[in-house]
Amino acid sequence: MSERLIDIVTVPDHPGIAGWQAVAPPGLVAGVACLRPIIPFEHGLLPSAATAQPDAVELSLYVEPQWRRRGIGSRLLAAVGAQAARQRLVAEVEKGSAGEAFCARHGFRRTGSRRHDLLTYCDVHRAWLGELVDVEHAGYRLSHWTGELSDATRVEELLRHPSRPGNAVLSAAEADGGLVAYAVAAVGGLPQRRARQYGPSVLAGHRGQGLGLWVNAALIQRLREIHPHVDEIEARTGEDDPGLLALHRHLGFRHLRRTRLYELALP
Repeated sequence: MSERLIDIVTVPDHPGIAGWQAVAPPGLVAGVACLRPIIPFEHGLLPSAATAQPDAVELSLYVEPQWRRRGIGSRLLAAVGAQAARQRLVAEVEKGSAGEAFCARHGFRRTGSRRHDLLTYCDVHRAWLGELVDVEHAGYRLSHWTGELSDATRVEELLRHPSRPGNAVLSAAEADGGLVAYAVAAVGGLPQRRARQYGPSVLAGHRGQGLGLWVNAALIQRLREIHPHVDEIEARTGEDDPGLLALHRHLGFRHLRRTRLYELALP
């Protein structure tokens, strides 16, 4: 089939998210692309260091295997570029995948790598988890919040919002009214059973006291209470963070896969 018969069309999506499809006759979707705002919590940043990145957006692009090597990915990227001029595209792709080769061909710059670990609730010893949550940390207190991540760009802002039904669960440790540690999980809509975890992150002056383990255990416990349909939690960690990797192993996370981060600055 001639590539000229494949249309690149804009598709409606959630507010703040732009989407495109490559559609081949008779209505087959050969590939998709979307842009969404960067979630600051994903980069392990506490409020004191978190800064908005108005010029950076997350790119997801996928072409069905049977439609590859026909220029469809390039056309989808061109459609993205026409809307996202002067922005930085941030893409996360599987290590050694066709997506990584695509990034290399189109001038993306590699900026980092991540390890993905998975925790399944059937492997969680609930009594042990409860003991981790119940351990007293003198001078600190746990707080929780539920709602939508789109409500704010900083964890402190989320904690100032009243809890309400939403896709996100936050567990945090505070001292003297200030946030010192947090872990966040975001849940997709039904029937998705896997949540995505951000953190835990601990403010530098409060590390070494078990706060990361504390808030992460509390998040795991709280998430299942709020979203009982969730069976798995996927956590993404920088390969250069051995302490956080060890914490995840202690909680029962197991290695799932590795990805690499790429960026492209659009003219």
